[in-house]
Amino acid sequence: METLRGENGCPWDKEQTHQSIRRNFIEEVYEACEAIDNGDNELLQEELGDVMLQVVFHAQIAKEEGAFDESDVVDGVCRKLITRHPHIFGDLKLKTGSAEEVLDNWEDIKNKTKKKTAVEAVVGVAKSLPALIRAEKVQHRAAKVGFDWDAVEPVLDKLAEEVDELRQALTEPAGEDKTRHVAEEIGDLLFAAVNVARHLGVSAEDALSAATEKFEKRVLAVAEKCDHHGLVMENTPLAQLDKFWNEVKTENRRQEKHE
Repeated sequence: METLRGENGCPWDKEQTHQSIRRNFIEEVYEACEAIDNGDNELLQEELGDVMLQVVFHAQIAKEEGAFDESDVVDGVCRKLITRHPHIFGDLKLKTGSAEEVLDNWEDIKNKTKKKTAVEAVVGVAKSLPALIRAEKVQHRAAKVGFDWDAVEPVLDKLAEEVDELRQALTEPAGEDKTRHVAEEIGDLLFAAVNVARHLGVSAEDALSAATEKFEKRVLAVAEKCDHHGLVMENTPLAQLDKFWNEVKTENRRQEKHE
C-alpha cells in the first residue's frame, strides 16, 4: 500500500481519502457476510482479504497524516480485548459463566473506559449502522437502564397502535405535512416491529433479509407460472398473479414439510 500510494504509485490509490473509500469498506464487509451466509469458505477467504485491504488502506492514509499507523491499530485492539476480558486476563470471577454475563461485563467496561453512563450509551450507537440494527441496539441499551416492557404482549399492542396511527395519518389532507407525518408514523411502526423481534429473540435485520429473499424467489416462481400458462407477467391481471402467488405459497409449504 505504501508503494501504491507512493511517488511512483497508482494514480487512483494516491487520490483516495478516508471518505472516498468509506463506501468500499462497507461493501467489502457485506460481501464477506454474504460468503458467511452461503457457507462458502473459499469466497470468505477472498472477501476477508478484501476487508483486510481496506483496514490497511485506512491505516496507511492515517500514517501519512501522522495520526496513527497499522501497528497502533493492532496494539489498540489487543489492549481492548485484554481490558474487556478480565475473567480471562485478570482476576474477575464470573457469577454464572454465561455468554450473556460476559456481554454485560463488556458493555460496562466499555462505558467506563469511554466515561459514559449507561443512559449516555443509549444515544451512543453509531448512526452509520443499518437502521434495523441500530434500532435494536438502542432498544437493548434502553432496556439495560430499565426502559423496557417485561413481556411481549404490550409490545405487540404498541405495534398495533402504530398501525392505527399510520391509518389515521393517511386520512389527512394531501400535502407536505401529510407526507412528513406518514413518514414519521412508518418509522414508528418499523421501530415497534424491531422491538417485537428483540423481545422474541429474533434479529430484525436477519428476519427482513430472509423475508426479502423469500419474496424474490416467489416472484420468480410466479413469473414461471405465467410463462407456463402463456402469459407475460407485466400484462397479467393482479387477481391472476395473486392466484399464482397463493399456489406458490402452498407448494413451498408442502416442500418444507417434506424437508
